[in-house]
Amino acid sequence: MSHDTWQEQLRRGGLDLAILLTVSAGPSYGLAIIQHLESSTDLVVTEGTIYPILGRLTREGLLDARWVEGEAPHPRKYYRLTRAGVKRLETMKSEWRAFIGKIDSLMVAAETTREAGVGTPDKK
Repeated sequence: MSHDTWQEQLRRGGLDLAILLTVSAGPSYGLAIIQHLESSTDLVVTEGTIYPILGRLTREGLLDARWVEGEAPHPRKYYRLTRAGVKRLETMKSEWRAFIGKIDSLMVAAETTREAGVGTPDKK
């Protein structure tokens, strides 16, 4: 697997969490979510990526979507967390932190092993 492919898979794996975290601050519409992700994290997400995810999260009952008229030249669909979305977000945050902790432990173990010279071939 190429480095670019690995980075893309990692990014996609965290997008649901990133979107739910963004919406947890209060109702937001698609473009504002995209802009927040770019400005806060440098995650560049296109409309073609975010809207299918927002639709899926809405169908799963994690987000509620409402059209709002009058604040822009055209209606905007605002997304907010549902009760189920709040619960899922808390679970996802906990699981993400646990996963990061495991990866950090592996990195420390690998660095410690390498520094100790364990597992390296003998030089003759």
